[in-house]
Amino acid sequence: MAKLCLKNIYKSFESEKVKKQVLSDINLEIEDKSFCILLGPSGCGKSTLLRLIAGLEQPDSGEIFIDDKKVNDVHPKDRDIAFVFQSYALYPHLTVYENMAFPLKIRNEDKKTIENKVKEAASILGLEELLKRKPKELSGGQRQRVALGRAIVRDAKIFLMDEPLSNLDAKLRANMRVEIKKLHQKLNTTFIYVTHDQTEALTMGDAIVILNEGKIFQKDAPENIFKSPKNVFVASFSGTYPMNLIEGDVIENKIKTKDIEFLIPNNYIEKLKDKTKVIIGIRPENIRLEKKENDIEKTFNIDFVENTGAIKVVYFKENNIKAVINSKETIEGKKTFFFSPNDIMFFDIQTKELIN
Repeated sequence: MAKLCLKNIYKSFESEKVKKQVLSDINLEIEDKSFCILLGPSGCGKSTLLRLIAGLEQPDSGEIFIDDKKVNDVHPKDRDIAFVFQSYALYPHLTVYENMAFPLKIRNEDKKTIENKVKEAASILGLEELLKRKPKELSGGQRQRVALGRAIVRDAKIFLMDEPLSNLDAKLRANMRVEIKKLHQKLNTTFIYVTHDQTEALTMGDAIVILNEGKIFQKDAPENIFKSPKNVFVASFSGTYPMNLIEGDVIENKIKTKDIEFLIPNNYIEKLKDKTKVIIGIRPENIRLEKKENDIEKTFNIDFVENTGAIKVVYFKENNIKAVINSKETIEGKKTFFFSPNDIMFFDIQTKELIN
């Protein structure tokens, strides 16, 4: 069992007599055996939060619990946590075997136990043929697997991973995402994984924590983050292609923008009756070339088409709107697109919170 609980965590750093608040009032529970993603832009505090959990930094105030035991004053090596760093952090003068065995040696494990655990981890990660090599003889993906192996041998309650794939190329990242997910299922323990990569977050985690400016904006399942973002920031940040967000006027039973006009969906009429302005949100993936019943129809001027092979990302001149479509059709000039009123989200113009 490895449940993690953070209560009222604050953390700041001082530089040249300037105090910067990095984390503010963080309250978070991460369930046992879950794969939790900490997602947010650079500087939002996600790596600092990971270091606090590991004990590499101390909070200004607040409490950290692992399995209901307060660990604020517990030394990092005694927290039963394994940390995988972005830079791999391998010892260049040691072999793969020696790198993986290192955390066991400093715990004074006997030679046979070390050998068994290293060989087991090497088997899980496909490193059996590389145990005698030095890090300089390995590819980036192989080095990352060695770093994972060094964490596995510890039999830790919690695995902390700080952007472990960011130094790899796109193809290797895709392969390693699968390997890490398989590893989580095999080890059946708690993973906490820091990233700013949307694809990693949506495909790997069973829970995503979105951070911005040192605060938690939403914790939810990936599907809920994508379909029901709590506010404009989460909507604009989550997803491979951020949500289209447009300000619109509420006029009787209609929404009007500079370029689009449509009837308010029935389930929103009561919720918007006291509003004069709202922010309209629609995912690029929900804008289509094919018409369905009750669709909103709009002809857009095409600004640019990005062809990625499997999909096209179509940028419109109107309101910086974009669509993500699966089509071999040539798209240029003017084109009519369709979207369902049921796919539209509305956000309060003042609070930026989702209206639901």
